Amino acid sequence: MKVRDMVQKLGLKVFSGESGLENEIAGGYVSDLLSDVMGNTDENFVWMTLQTHKNIMAVASLKELAAIIIVKGLQPDEDTIAHSNEEGVPLLGTDMETFEISGKLYGFLNN
Repeated sequence: MKVRDMVQKLGLKVFSGESGLENEIAGGYVSDLLSDVMGNTDENFVWMTLQTHKNIMAVASLKELAAIIIVKGLQPDEDTIAHSNEEGVPLLGTDMETFEISGKLYGFLNN
């Protein structure tokens, strides 16, 4: 599944990083600890978090993630949006809780 398909199926908001909407998704990961994400995600995963600061983009770039979903209706910082556009990593948003969005993504990826 491509990030663009996930955005459509889950009704996600695209904050930035539109150039990465064709990224392929290999899986998902949920964590709000940057060190946990750095140590445990794989390339082309979608990271679901409530973090909104620019350091999430540094982690996403380092791990070559497919996209980041910010949960609970939170808004990313302007620096985060700018970094997302530079790196081409989509920064997405949802009003859903992490539990709900991760369950829906899991369902789509495993059907």
